[in-house]
Amino acid sequence: MTRRELDAAGITDPGLRAAYTRCRQLNARHGRTYFLATRLLPVERRSAVHALYGFARWADDIVDDLDRRLTTAARDRLLERLEADLAHGLRSGGGDEPVVRAVADTAARYAIDHMLFADFLVSMRSDLSVSDYPAYTDLLAYMHGSAAVIGLQMLPVLGTTVPREEAAPHAAALGVAFQLTNFLRDVGEDLDRGRVYLPADLLAAHGVDRALLEWSRRTGRQDRRIRTALIAAEALTRDVYKEAEPGIALLDPQVRPCIRTAFTLYGGILDAIADQDYTVLHRRAVVSRGRRATTAAYGAVRTIAARCRARTRAPAPTTVPGTGAFQRKEQRSDRT
Repeated sequence: MTRRELDAAGITDPGLRAAYTRCRQLNARHGRTYFLATRLLPVERRSAVHALYGFARWADDIVDDLDRRLTTAARDRLLERLEADLAHGLRSGGGDEPVVRAVADTAARYAIDHMLFADFLVSMRSDLSVSDYPAYTDLLAYMHGSAAVIGLQMLPVLGTTVPREEAAPHAAALGVAFQLTNFLRDVGEDLDRGRVYLPADLLAAHGVDRALLEWSRRTGRQDRRIRTALIAAEALTRDVYKEAEPGIALLDPQVRPCIRTAFTLYGGILDAIADQDYTVLHRRAVVSRGRRATTAAYGAVRTIAARCRARTRAPAPTTVPGTGAFQRKEQRSDRT
């Protein structure tokens, strides 16, 4: 499948093919939900999505997971090195790290704004020194770089049926919704890393603070105040999903099943959290294999239908690889 994706994307250089393959491996290993949805994309666009995810995963691992023995200063130096490598790669198309070579090539093919990568790295660096967020507005500033920009990076790859700036707010909101879902699911694991991503003002409104969360994590005991705060965080997250959802209809019809599948699967994590009575401090909520399989199968059916429709009429306007330009075609709108 990797070879087919690379051939379809017109990626022929052996070193570059190896770089994209590395990104795909990172996506498959760390982003099970996202990887599953990505397989519903047109084959020629999958490698670009793997590159974007692979770079984000690589930077995130420097901050969190590569080696717990690394000091904050050592992690900061690794981020600086990655930032310099990326700046060079975006200028020249090269890069020392395979993930940088792949993402630089993707940025060039789809004319992705370089500032989106810079903003992402700013948020990654803040994770080295910021351990909590006093208010939701503070968290939103962080999530612009850590989540919203991912949605904005994806837009040129996915293609839209409207000017990109019209779809951009929805794409950014979808990135934020996905990350808020992860924050809610991973409250316990983030505490173990010394971080609380749920806004302090939201927690305080229900009588919760870091000390109470740490007590619950340490003892395995539950507290009704924590449950109430987590319900409020879930409601906030669902509101962001509502902001994001209209944007799916603005995308190229051939990619809508992929994004709809990701939307449904991530929303399913919220359902799983509720089903286990918000005990996220003590166990990780996951979408069942059965639900994942059913959602993916439904997405596959919608993908096949969208591709059949695309063969019978002019294609939707999409980003042209290598130029990043949009071609506008007259067509009727498809709704997901």
